Amino acid sequence: MSTDYVPVNISKKLFDEIQKRVSESHGGFKNVEEYIEFVLSEVLREEGTENVSTLGDEEERKDRMKKLSYI
Repeated sequence: MSTDYVPVNISKKLFDEIQKRVSESHGGFKNVEEYIEFVLSEVLREEGTENVSTLGDEEERKDRMKKLSYI
C-alpha cells in the first residue's frame, strides 16, 4: 500500500527548532517530516479519543511525548 504525500510550508524558524528536536531524539525520528507527522497524528488522536482513552494510555502518550521533547 502506497502512501501519498503533499508539501506543507512552515517557517524556517519552526523548521530549525524541529530539526534540533529530531537531532536530540537520538534516533527517535529519522527527519523533520517524520517528527511533524508523529506530532500531528498524536494531536488528532487525542482530540478524537479524548473522552475514550484510559488514564494509562494518556500517561503513556505523555511520557513518550516528554521523552521526545514535545511537551
